Amino acid sequence: MAPAKQHDGQPGDLGLRLISAAILIPFGLYVVWQGGSLLAASCGVFAALMAYEWVRMTASPSMKWFVTLAILPFVPLMFSAPWLAIWTAALSMFVVTLVHPMKTRRSAEALGLIYVMAMPLALYLMREGPWDGAVAALIFMGIVWGSDSAAYFSGRGFGGPPLHPDSPSKTWSGAIGALLFSVLCGLLAARITGGDWLVWALMGFLVSILAQFGDLFESSLTRRYGIKDSSGLVPGHGGLLDRVDGLGAVCVLVGMGFLIAPQLVRVLGLSG
Repeated sequence: MAPAKQHDGQPGDLGLRLISAAILIPFGLYVVWQGGSLLAASCGVFAALMAYEWVRMTASPSMKWFVTLAILPFVPLMFSAPWLAIWTAALSMFVVTLVHPMKTRRSAEALGLIYVMAMPLALYLMREGPWDGAVAALIFMGIVWGSDSAAYFSGRGFGGPPLHPDSPSKTWSGAIGALLFSVLCGLLAARITGGDWLVWALMGFLVSILAQFGDLFESSLTRRYGIKDSSGLVPGHGGLLDRVDGLGAVCVLVGMGFLIAPQLVRVLGLSG
């Protein structure tokens, strides 16, 4: 398969990126602020679209099964049953290994399924967790978006060596700009929540690293399958997997951190 047209770093794409952001960001903020069944349904739709992108990217022969199984965990979420959703996700992973016609690819298919389910599921669980979920989710979304934007404009403004030879649009100058801006976002979050400013600054730094790692991981997947973007669903950006990879990694790991170390929630000023 021939590589898709590159999106990142091309001047002509800036207008498309801004238009897409002007539509998706308000929608994302609204459904996360509302939470509940609206967020659960929206996460299910996003999981289905990302499942479609995964099947397209990997040339999997199990389109209908894969997309259907990706949606199932979000049905219990619409009825406020997160533990049932988690068990449903685990069952979906097991089922996809049974229905996939190619035995040698069944494990990879299961990992792909949990990849597309885990990101929206983690966002929902962060929003509905036993803390100030709306504020937490919106702040971390803001830091990730800020990190992504800072990386884009710093990379284009300063240039320099790429982070990886196969990803010339991701530069060290962009990565450093993203880290610095995310620290500033963390300090702003401390003012909003009343949490410890030093911990929030460190959190902003770590969130940017996680987001960039998630982005690089997804880029490595697309390179492995010989394409540039997971799809063209988001004009100027590529696919949904190309856009939510960083936020998904942050939601998964920060959510786990909150559950393992609940005192961190208090220090950040996010206690419910």
